[in-house]
Amino acid sequence: MPAASSSPIPTGLGQLAGSDPARPDELPGLLDRLSRLPDPRRLRGRRHRPSYVLALAACAVLAGAKSLTAIAEWAADAPDRLLLHCGATLRDPDRPYRAPSEATVRRILQRIDGDALATAIGGRLTARADASRAADQDRYPPSRPVRAAIAVDGKSLRGAIRADGRRVHLLSALRGDGIVLTQREVDAKSNEITAFRPLLDPLDLTGAVVTFDALLTQTDHAKFLVEEKGAHYIAVLKGNHPTLHTLVKDLPWKEVPLMDRTRTAAHGRDEIRSLKAVTVPGLPFPHAGQALQIVRRRPRCAPGRCRSNASTQSPA
Repeated sequence: MPAASSSPIPTGLGQLAGSDPARPDELPGLLDRLSRLPDPRRLRGRRHRPSYVLALAACAVLAGAKSLTAIAEWAADAPDRLLLHCGATLRDPDRPYRAPSEATVRRILQRIDGDALATAIGGRLTARADASRAADQDRYPPSRPVRAAIAVDGKSLRGAIRADGRRVHLLSALRGDGIVLTQREVDAKSNEITAFRPLLDPLDLTGAVVTFDALLTQTDHAKFLVEEKGAHYIAVLKGNHPTLHTLVKDLPWKEVPLMDRTRTAAHGRDEIRSLKAVTVPGLPFPHAGQALQIVRRRPRCAPGRCRSNASTQSPA
């Protein structure tokens, strides 16, 4: 099925232009992780390993392929040297390495375990980023320890629509350096709340700061992060906790000094954010010791006049 006009492929290609080039030894490491994925096909008639098909599909998409047919056509035109590096095996003396057919590409991409695939790719990207960061820290040691920041959020994918018209919705854990550590598909009969713990349970979160939106601000999540994972958290507080929200909102914020103020321009609008923080002992939320106030202002200028829309978020 061709990707929709809002396909994120051009955006991905733009991000690759500013990234560090891959090293020759990285592809075997990625293939090793992909080879651990379970094969969703029956034993009879297998000709290509899933890791080989997935590697070719990734290369084809990065080259601009936007459909399963385009992926198969790109693989069919790929040189033998590339097929070999992606994990091809010798089968036909006339052509040493053969590309998978469109049916094989379609069958594997439709049936592969998406959560396991995301974990494998996320693990490889994390290992690569950690190695690069360790090298930078050896060269330029930081003045003080830096905690890892992990944002948990759910998004519906662009260009990914099921046969019944539903869009694919994923809950992801994104590290501060832009690495997606892991992600899980949220079932249509469930929601992000039930997927929160299974998403983060396999990760080492010791000492990390986990942030999440108001929907995921649940007492069980706070206990899980602090008591079981040894992490810290910043939870956005809104009307889903009315008593706690009123308590935090009525704090004497005017008397609290301003800690930080930023101004950014994005999505066609100017946004000003101010941050205040105060220690509040005895907050009625598990392991919450501080309250933060974030005030966002978005000036809107028209010919001859300007106005400002302000909104407030109070994380616990």
